[in-house]
Amino acid sequence: MPSRTTPPSLFPPPQPASGAWITAHCDGGARGNPGPAGFGALIQASSRHVLAELSEFLGIQTNNFAEYSGLLASLDFALAHRHPRLRVVSDSELMVKQIQGKYQVKSPGLRPLYDQAKQKIAQLEAFEIVHALRHKNKDADRLANQAMDRGMRRS
Repeated sequence: MPSRTTPPSLFPPPQPASGAWITAHCDGGARGNPGPAGFGALIQASSRHVLAELSEFLGIQTNNFAEYSGLLASLDFALAHRHPRLRVVSDSELMVKQIQGKYQVKSPGLRPLYDQAKQKIAQLEAFEIVHALRHKNKDADRLANQAMDRGMRRS
């Protein structure tokens, strides 16, 4: 069963202001490709208040599957908590450029995840996704590694 490190309810958010953006720093990884995989996402209000830390072990998957899983978890959080504007920061150039429409999705394993992401994005009032270098995404990387650590101890 999937586990998340910190349930969103432990970080009571301020009520979303109309038009306020939240930011999700998300990351995914696999130890081996494919291998034990996990994602992490740190979600913050525009005030930089931490709204949630999400982290989940995904079993044996590819790193790109894990990256998309982090994006989907961030989108699910925004939709479930009625945050209409989401900015995503990811160190996955492939995923960012696919979502931006700059790269095609050629992998049959990623196509359903891409389609799910696009459907969820369409439900938001506004959405941005940007690529960041790994050192600017440390919290999400830490959460993804915690997920993989948890999962590998269970195996």
